[in-house]
Amino acid sequence: MQIEDNHVVRFHYSVTPVGEPEASESSFEAEPVAVLIGHGNIIPGLEQALKGHRVDDRFQVTVPAAQAYGERREAMTQRIAKKHFAAAATLKPGQQTQLATRFGPRPVTVLKVGLTSVDVDLNHPLAGQSLQFDIQVVAVRAATADERTHGHAHGEGGHAHG
Repeated sequence: MQIEDNHVVRFHYSVTPVGEPEASESSFEAEPVAVLIGHGNIIPGLEQALKGHRVDDRFQVTVPAAQAYGERREAMTQRIAKKHFAAAATLKPGQQTQLATRFGPRPVTVLKVGLTSVDVDLNHPLAGQSLQFDIQVVAVRAATADERTHGHAHGEGGHAHG
């Protein structure tokens, strides 16, 4: 079965920012991820690259920054009260941490730590970088009606409703 919109794909990946010596993230030593294709659950360039592939395909693709996490935007900095950080006492400039938002956790990079506030960069840590992916397709199946309605994969490697 060939990967197309409304298929659930399980795959392993490693991602390396172009120009970096080693992968910044990999699933090859863990469980493969499961994604519902065509619903914007992963970066656009990777979703497009997966289409047309089949089970057992292994391939590499370079995704330009604009099709990954976008270009860096210098205006994406914000001063936030320390009380919004679980580990406020240990924050240091350059550190990446999670900020709880009403839309869920968001990765941020600490720029400056003050007495009562923290200046953070809200750009994704990989914004502005082209990314090299190594992909191995593990499974492909048609999405269920519930998955299509919910907009994400369920079951093994996907979202669990409880």
